[in-house]
Amino acid sequence: MAQVTITINSREYAVACEDGQEVRILQLARMLDEKAKLLTEASGQVNENMLLAMVGLLLADELSELRKGNPAPTAVQSPSPAAFDKQRLLETDKLTAEALDKITKQINFVANQIESL
Repeated sequence: MAQVTITINSREYAVACEDGQEVRILQLARMLDEKAKLLTEASGQVNENMLLAMVGLLLADELSELRKGNPAPTAVQSPSPAAFDKQRLLETDKLTAEALDKITKQINFVANQIESL
């Protein structure tokens, strides 16, 4: 089993992978790092958990669009990259808020269950 060190948002992580997969893991990590940089440049430094959620949502959105046959716009295709990034971040913020609301409700439910014991 191989091990590579990836860097995402200026933090290093040691990741184990199958032998021969090191280059692919580094490529994927670069994609994650690019998304993290995009988000932190637009919204300032956010905590690691929130950043992970936001990066995941961006990638899930891109994957969803690709599955529909609608490739996500790139900076070259978009008439206004800044406007696109801002709109994408606003959409991501909304999705993140909804996800956090759902998680908060689940946490509160579990907390109430524990308190009733």
